[in-house]
Amino acid sequence: MDKKVKIAVDAMGGDFSPQEPIKACLDVIKETDVEIHLIGDQEVIKREIDKYTPSNLESIHIHHTKETVKMDEEPLEIIKKKNRSSMRIAIEMLKQGEVDAAVSAGNSGAMVAASIFLLNRVKGIDRPAIATIMPSLTGKVLLIDAGANSVCKAFNLVQFAIMGFLYLKNYLLIKEPKIAILSNGQEDSKGTEITRQANELLKKSSLNYQGYIEGENVYKGDVDIIVCDGFVGNILLKVSEGVIETLKAALKHEIERSFFSRVGYIISKRSLSSFKSRFDYSEYGGAPLLGVNGTVFICHGKSSANAIKNGIKQAARHVEKNIISTLKEELTQSEDLYKIGKKPSFLQKVFHTK
Repeated sequence: MDKKVKIAVDAMGGDFSPQEPIKACLDVIKETDVEIHLIGDQEVIKREIDKYTPSNLESIHIHHTKETVKMDEEPLEIIKKKNRSSMRIAIEMLKQGEVDAAVSAGNSGAMVAASIFLLNRVKGIDRPAIATIMPSLTGKVLLIDAGANSVCKAFNLVQFAIMGFLYLKNYLLIKEPKIAILSNGQEDSKGTEITRQANELLKKSSLNYQGYIEGENVYKGDVDIIVCDGFVGNILLKVSEGVIETLKAALKHEIERSFFSRVGYIISKRSLSSFKSRFDYSEYGGAPLLGVNGTVFICHGKSSANAIKNGIKQAARHVEKNIISTLKEELTQSEDLYKIGKKPSFLQKVFHTK
């Protein structure tokens, strides 16, 4: 793209705001040609920027507001009461075309609600979903939904699968991504009523559907997309992050126990560093919210500056490659979406007709 990509960043969102989001933005303009629109308390933002000796400051524009969305607030608060919150302004700027993408590490529920309310859903999609890239033994695996929808119907899971399929085809250029539903066993009789219904529906699709996958196989790399509701997905994501942090701490403890362990660490330092980078969630940055009319990236609430920086870079990459607009166009043409992923009509629900 010839013109600069413009990203709106919620400076006041996240557990470690405004320090980490602002540091992230300063790092981004050092490393890329992205134009940043920082939204939040102007005095606080300027004070934080002054702690560094940044160059290329003409690439940062500050939009003042003192209103913020707290991490423990109900998502609908941003719509009902907080019209001038930093998060909402970021989404409004995206809606008006003033920026190309919006990024926040703030309240993810509020970010989802604001995106749906202001940007609207893509036609045919009832519930937008967070699509998180995670490492696997053979490369990467997409988890969808990673936290946007705690309660789902079978057709929602089908829509997630279709969005994930089209997304990976365009983003990671996987021709026929393999899809599985996360369950407590591989047999068709396992799972919940919802997963069993979704399983049967996806068998009828043209997608490369593999059936159920169990938790122990999530990272083996046998499939490219794992589908689940946002409640299960968010737990899986956070348990995974916790396991990696525990492994890193345990490894450090073992290395420090003896002289020979420290020597072994020096010898294998490069491999260990590669392992850390591969399984460190901050390297992946943020996750796109698929199913809304715009490029929206949601970062972990505990994101470091490095994680938010990578989230901003990911958002810019999506804009440059027209990922979200291409996904929207392909969803409108998806026969699977309208045949098996469509919300059942009132009569179908009442009389259980097929």
